[in-house]
Amino acid sequence: MDWQVLTRELSLYLESQVRVGLFGSGVGLSLVLGFGVAYACYYLSSIAKKPQLVASNKRFCRFLEEYCPVVTETYYPTIWCWEGRVQTLLRPFITSRPQVQYRNELIRTADGGQISLDWFDNNDSLYYPDASTRPTVLLLPGLTGTSKESYILHMIHQSETLGYRCVVFNNRGIAGEDLLTPRTYCAANTEDLEAVIHHIHSLHPSAPFMAAGVSMGGHRQMLEKLFDMDLVMKARTVREFDKQFTSVMFGYRTIDDYYEDASPCRKLKSVGIPVLCLNSVDDVFSPGHAIPVETAKQNANVALVLTSCGGHIGFLEGIWPRKCTYMDRVFKQFVQAVFEHGNKIFSM
Repeated sequence: MDWQVLTRELSLYLESQVRVGLFGSGVGLSLVLGFGVAYACYYLSSIAKKPQLVASNKRFCRFLEEYCPVVTETYYPTIWCWEGRVQTLLRPFITSRPQVQYRNELIRTADGGQISLDWFDNNDSLYYPDASTRPTVLLLPGLTGTSKESYILHMIHQSETLGYRCVVFNNRGIAGEDLLTPRTYCAANTEDLEAVIHHIHSLHPSAPFMAAGVSMGGHRQMLEKLFDMDLVMKARTVREFDKQFTSVMFGYRTIDDYYEDASPCRKLKSVGIPVLCLNSVDDVFSPGHAIPVETAKQNANVALVLTSCGGHIGFLEGIWPRKCTYMDRVFKQFVQAVFEHGNKIFSM
């Protein structure tokens, strides 16, 4: 879509919606059309932009350009709600919720806790009818998120069309499951995730396997044994909650020690498999200045896709963004690229 086409379509739309008699003369129509054209020019020059692709490994970069071309195309955020905070707030209410039938599985952990896994087996897969070799995508919802989140449902829908199986990892105490031990979520702890990965791999050892996480992706009676939950629930910010609860639960001396340990800056250098990270620079929780671009450049396995707009898990596009988002398209193209052409990532 170029400037001329969008401007012409916008002008025709406005002309069909606004009466010449607005404000008693044709002046009103002229003002509206003038504003519309000016806004379209501003949108195309300052809002709609190609994302910044950060990848130190040129072969990884070429792989993405060939098999995941969406990361090099201009992202056109929804023209009437492109601002980061608006995208963040509206996405849960605007996007549709595809119907997904799960098979739930509860697995026990070494410390006596339990983790809820929601499986979308995709047994009707035409591309991979053999379940033993059907590609599997492990989906990790954001903080307090579950398998019922709209963005998770859309990721499963995209995977279904490609013939893949999906497993959603619900953190302890989430999705209505009982919390059996006084332990919940910690951004710096991966023990539960490792247990889930080993469990899935043991069930389907011959199936290609990858994971996709969103954001950072609770029950009270068990927690009251160790914490002053009334004080915890009075927290007005995420930092206050982590100070009173998360950092204490996992034994951190201070809240800053927890945040330093959880920061991706310390972990990016040790990433040993190809990873693609999508982040908007106007993300209200992970803003542009906090994105570890220089650290990412030091690891050949890491690639960043940075959009100018999109908010936090927003990435809305289209006039009425009910269905597929830019994030959904990146997810679909990348998982397909990895499963079908992954052996070419570092051989191009």
